[in-house]
Amino acid sequence: MNRTELADFLRRGRARLEPSDVGLPAGSRRRTPGLRREEVAALAGMSVDYYTRLEQSRGPHPSRQMLGALARALRLTGDERDHLFHLAGEEPPRATSASPHVRPGLLLILDRLHDAPAHVVTDYGELLAQNAMSAALTGGTEPGQNLVRRFFTDPRGHTLFPPEDRPEHARSHVANLRAVTAARPDDPAPAALVAELRSTSEEFATLWESHEVAVRRSATKRFLHPVVGLLELDCELLLSSGDHQFLVVHTARPGTESHERLRLLRVVGLQNMAPATGHR
Repeated sequence: MNRTELADFLRRGRARLEPSDVGLPAGSRRRTPGLRREEVAALAGMSVDYYTRLEQSRGPHPSRQMLGALARALRLTGDERDHLFHLAGEEPPRATSASPHVRPGLLLILDRLHDAPAHVVTDYGELLAQNAMSAALTGGTEPGQNLVRRFFTDPRGHTLFPPEDRPEHARSHVANLRAVTAARPDDPAPAALVAELRSTSEEFATLWESHEVAVRRSATKRFLHPVVGLLELDCELLLSSGDHQFLVVHTARPGTESHERLRLLRVVGLQNMAPATGHR
């Protein structure tokens, strides 16, 4: 691990970005160009202290998951992402697997969706990035966590949808995962997730034995939010070609009660998510 070169690369990557590049308001006057350390840390889902130590050449060896999160936070290209991994002494992710790297152009689209919950996810449920509205709708999930695992093993996954809708969501998750594992037998990540869930979730194991297969597609979903109530949202899946990734966007039809509740969610759900405004 080349700590000096890694620190320089992170500092330069941060300096070339403006808040608007990552969907953040400018905030108060800035002494130097670029993002603040706390903003990069928040985008990457790490502590400010951890990120600061990396920039000061005294940080610990970052995990592969953390390197992927930093690449997304700094909007790195594929070549820049690989360079980041090399500086940390890691081999970049192989193209045969679902890439954990979200292209800057796709992240730019995500950043512009201010009034619609949206996230980028792999075809087997690994969350790669989400906007503030998505975090407000679902209660927040750290990048790198798996939405299928959360659905079957996290109590929060039991309260996100109306109870009567849960069986259909469960079948959809399992049927899609069955299709993914068959399509990419050499990718260890989906297979490892299946093995884990078969041993930890009786519900998943039972559904897996039914051998249903169905690729995830656009649909209408209902969400239960503890503040704004029930929202019926159209879920659109936009495929990122070749990367096994989807940009998932949730919208409500104008004139409906769900549309008004989604507008309310933007107010009550984001009021505590404003970025820090102090100077670096």
